[in-house]
Order: sequence, then C-alpha cells, then structure tokens
Amino acid sequence: MTAGTFDTAVQRLIGQVNHWETTRWRPHGDAVFALVQSLADHAADAENRRRRPVPRLADTVLPDQLRVMADDLLAASPSPEVLTTATEAVTTIRRAL
Repeated sequence: MTAGTFDTAVQRLIGQVNHWETTRWRPHGDAVFALVQSLADHAADAENRRRRPVPRLADTVLPDQLRVMADDLLAASPSPEVLTTATEAVTTIRRAL
C-alpha cells in the first residue's frame, strides 16, 4: 500500500464519523479508539520509540485523534507492510460502522 492509499482510507473514515453525536458514538467509540492506539503504536515502532498510551478523550474527539495519529504515522515513513496493515485496519473499522 502507499501513503496516499492510507490517507484516503483515513479521510473516508473521518468523513463517515466526523458528524456523529455522542449517542451514535456509544457503541463504536472503543473500536475507533483502539484503531487510534494502533496507529500510534505503528508510528512509535517506525521511529524506534517506545509505545505510549494515547489519552482516552471524549468520543466526539476521536476523528481529531485519528487524524493526528494518521499524520504521525505518515511522518514516521513506515514500511509498505506497516502501511498495508494500517490501511486494512482503517478499512475494517470503517466497514464495521
């Protein structure tokens, strides 16, 4: 996968959930947060840093956290394999929502 493919998948997911109200997030927030944490972990691994927990904020902030972690991952210049794994994770979550 390419960085562009990953970014497109993230943008589609953000576009799908960015307008959600709190009640709509309730059954899905944990899954999206797990994705955010996974992207943060991939970025840390790509930069040879230790993994750190992402703060769990309100569900309505998850699209912003997703964007930041996606940007961090892209800035870390991950391997194609990591981009493929991350893109598949984003796509899986998007389809499940």
